[in-house]
Amino acid sequence: MTTGPNRILDDFARLMTDAAGAAQGVREEVETALRNQAERVLNSMDVVQREEFEAVREMAAKARDENDSLHKQLAALEKKVAALEKPAKPKAPRKSASGGSKAG
Repeated sequence: MTTGPNRILDDFARLMTDAAGAAQGVREEVETALRNQAERVLNSMDVVQREEFEAVREMAAKARDENDSLHKQLAALEKKVAALEKPAKPKAPRKSASGGSKAG
């Protein structure tokens, strides 16, 4: 059994250790309570969660890339159709030098 100043220091150290442990427990309880309250507030505001946001963002990027690709394909097809629809210029009959019609 320790006596004197050592015993007082040991008791004081044990008291500080217990106080630190209690403070840690209180801190964890407060964090949990705050986290739960924040979740309730965010859920009532219909705020999107990060995972949902990232999923929709990836879908939008994919759709944008697909849209660009389809736009390029459409432009190429329109160019081909325009080339096919271009009427071939018919050859006009030559006019005679006298400017009159031929009599037969």
